[in-house]
Amino acid sequence: MLHGNLGMNNKLQSSKKFWKNKRVFLTGHTGFKGSWLSIFLNLLGTKVTGYSLKPNNKKNLFDLAKIYNLNEKSIIGDIRDYKKLKRSIIKFRPDFIIHMAAQPLVRYSYIYPKYTYETNTLGTLNILNIINEVNFVKSALIITTDKVYENKDKQSYYKETDRLNGFDPYSNSKACAELICNAYNNSFFKNKKIFVATARAGNVIGGGDFSLDRILPDYFRSFKKGKIFLRSPNSIRPWQHVIDPLYGYLILLRSLYKKQKISRGPWNFGPGNNNNKSVYEIINIINSKFNNKIKIIKKPILSKKYHESSILKLNSKNAYKFLKWKAKFNIETSLQLTSDWYKKFLDGENVLKICRAQILNYFNYKKNK
Repeated sequence: MLHGNLGMNNKLQSSKKFWKNKRVFLTGHTGFKGSWLSIFLNLLGTKVTGYSLKPNNKKNLFDLAKIYNLNEKSIIGDIRDYKKLKRSIIKFRPDFIIHMAAQPLVRYSYIYPKYTYETNTLGTLNILNIINEVNFVKSALIITTDKVYENKDKQSYYKETDRLNGFDPYSNSKACAELICNAYNNSFFKNKKIFVATARAGNVIGGGDFSLDRILPDYFRSFKKGKIFLRSPNSIRPWQHVIDPLYGYLILLRSLYKKQKISRGPWNFGPGNNNNKSVYEIINIINSKFNNKIKIIKKPILSKKYHESSILKLNSKNAYKFLKWKAKFNIETSLQLTSDWYKKFLDGENVLKICRAQILNYFNYKKNK
């Protein structure tokens, strides 16, 4: 269970003091993580302009929480549209840029590889080149993925210095984005004292995710049928609640703003080791914890060419050592928060209030021993 009340502790006060009236240009603000981050920044008093395509799904957190009312401006635009993107950034003149806009699905990347590369690789290039061309953006964070590593399906924990590759178009396009960012850092940003970093989070879960082909949204949609179809139930992933890495991003951005040399480059924001579970284990935990009886049925893989790695784990020791960040929520708490969110949502509670309460509780949460 969550501990504490909704009062402000020192970390929350410090965050509000730093972020109040800061200007953040956030791409991908209509997505699941982007919507949560918009709510988080709004709680801290930050001025945010969002830039993104319309939400993919009819039911989505962006519309349910009315994120467009929280932001200074909500711009519907394609990250590949260089002129519109640059014009939007120049008009807002942000202190920070957080780049989240992406084509985020592995399976979708096999069907639309060109679009995936254009969005994930060239979209990132557009952001970096605009930062290089203007004179007011001094720090930025590029969100990639834990799948950028050359995954050999071993039990090792990938650290930031491990080899990049990516087997599928999604993973590979994100690895390309990492390489482009590194090249811009070395070629341009170091000389201009612009601080840009990349962040690689684990498999994020939480309330408000209604995406297709994602494990927990599929689980909650399966209630009526009483069964869930899974292609790779034995795949192990580093599961974490969405609030954990988002807070890590904000800590890193503060370090970027203060021009700390250690902040440049890539950062892993993964969960504790006990959160590395198979898909099968995740379903069993949430079934037992909430007395549900959703049956797991293995679904045939569509094609052998649709490869997904069976094991993925992250080493986040650098984030703890240099940023003093460590994931708070174990897998049981992460699943509890997610399930609580959907139950309250189905009971008709205000979506924005549910998210805000969970974020505020995060600062008062005492990690289970």
